[in-house]
Amino acid sequence: MPKSRRRRRSPSRDSPYDDDAYGYCKSKRRKATRDYDYQKHSRSPDRRRRRHHHHYHHHRDRAHSDENSYSPDRTNYSSRHSYHDSDHSSHYHSHESSGHSRSYKRKKYRRSYRHHRPSYSSQSSRQDHPELIAGAPCIEDDEDGHLIYHPGDVLQARYEIIQTLGEGTFGKCVEVKDVASRRSRYSRQRSRGPNGQIAALKIIKNVEKYREAAKLEINVLEKLKEKDPEGKYLCVRMLDWFDYHGHMCIAFDMLGLSVFDFLKDNTYYPYPLDQVRNISYQLCYAVNFLHENQLTHTDLKPENILFVNSDFEVSYNAKKRRDMRRVKNTDIRLIDFGSATFDHEHHSTIVSTRHYRAPEVILELGWSQPCDVWSIGCIMFELYTGYTLFQTHDNKEHLAMMERILGSIPYRMAKRSRKSKYFYHGKLDWDEKNSSGRYIRENCKPLKHYLRDKGIQHLQLFDLIEKMLEYEPHYRITLAETLAHPFFKPLLKEQPHLEHKPSVPKEPRIVDRRKSYQGSELSSENHGDRDCVKTKSEGPGKSDVSYSYLPAVHNGAQQ
Repeated sequence: MPKSRRRRRSPSRDSPYDDDAYGYCKSKRRKATRDYDYQKHSRSPDRRRRRHHHHYHHHRDRAHSDENSYSPDRTNYSSRHSYHDSDHSSHYHSHESSGHSRSYKRKKYRRSYRHHRPSYSSQSSRQDHPELIAGAPCIEDDEDGHLIYHPGDVLQARYEIIQTLGEGTFGKCVEVKDVASRRSRYSRQRSRGPNGQIAALKIIKNVEKYREAAKLEINVLEKLKEKDPEGKYLCVRMLDWFDYHGHMCIAFDMLGLSVFDFLKDNTYYPYPLDQVRNISYQLCYAVNFLHENQLTHTDLKPENILFVNSDFEVSYNAKKRRDMRRVKNTDIRLIDFGSATFDHEHHSTIVSTRHYRAPEVILELGWSQPCDVWSIGCIMFELYTGYTLFQTHDNKEHLAMMERILGSIPYRMAKRSRKSKYFYHGKLDWDEKNSSGRYIRENCKPLKHYLRDKGIQHLQLFDLIEKMLEYEPHYRITLAETLAHPFFKPLLKEQPHLEHKPSVPKEPRIVDRRKSYQGSELSSENHGDRDCVKTKSEGPGKSDVSYSYLPAVHNGAQQ
């Protein structure tokens, strides 16, 4: 067994952007006179909205420019893939003030923003809620653009805030009670989630770039809702959305902990194999639905996989000499579509959180749906072992870990890469004698060394992970093929209704992909130190699938 590696901490969501440039205070004179006169003399709600909106956009603030480019690591990640490009430098507009002067008010290191942006909703209008028109208090933001709220506040005359659930770069997520469901049976049926009137509300920062990213996420969620109105493909269901004074708000079903948070609370003790199988199948099932609809998630990680209900039972582990938690129900939902990209949309250079980033993304060779498959392979390894497969924040070190665990990077990928500085004569230029090289040599082992058991089900799992972690995206297994892998056969026997039936039958793409390279075949040059046996397979889902680890293990080759 490999040496114990450093336990991962919960990732920080601090943004590298300087959000202090996004917003200005309204002057005291305008706050005291103009806003009052404006509300007093408006003839109707509709007219007030038109006048206010025009006045709001009459003046443009200066743009914030020359932001530091960055690559989104696990500890530094933006909410939208369009900000991931390492060469990206953009101009974003700050809060647009309609006053004739701008004043800054500092109080306890917090900047207060008072604004009266119009609110819009997907299901309700301002006319339905007169309390939002007359006598409504000013909305305040903190210096980072977060909405300042308190428990008991009601947003859009419907969502009563109960408590904060979490905070990220994009904004905050709060638990809310849908008070409108008390008054309307139709509303109750429409917005009733798994936990009744309770919902999760994602409140986006009042910052232009995050506001635009939220609109893109809403667009994806609405498309998914059209394709899957009943939510049977396990993607989170959007209940409602609205613009609350510059803060895009999205209401979701209330869910439990993420699989990462549950793992962390359980002191990173890995999930049992049967639960790894259940979670992995559901994840592949959900993401395959995205792929069938020409959509790539691009940000798959344990934090974005939530249990529907994270209740658990406790049992004593004699080996570890402590209590261990076991989740009662492994039903999951896939969340965070802020980075999801359709095939016809622009594909930014860098996507995915660092630890789950595919080699073609690091080498800037272009990406598509196979990058999601790589991420799922890393997630399955993490569920099985309790720690991340590639614990790094550096491109070159990341590639060195890949070579140590999976074998040499294919020569043709190195030659096609824009990152030629990482290679010397087609091989990774990496010094194994320095401190980083010694760390990788001591802590990263070939994939088969992480097996907890030599049983057939464990071997099947690692065979599947190996196919998902194929360097060449054209050779990488597809999710449609993954769902038919023997590792999932016990699950399908117990619950046959889960068996995936693709909407359009396709021929196995492994054969086609291999033919697409003019006569090129896999060789020991492409796989380097990978201690496995490549054998011919009859195709996905066949009973005589060859397992690359079986010969080595059964012949006693594993140390």
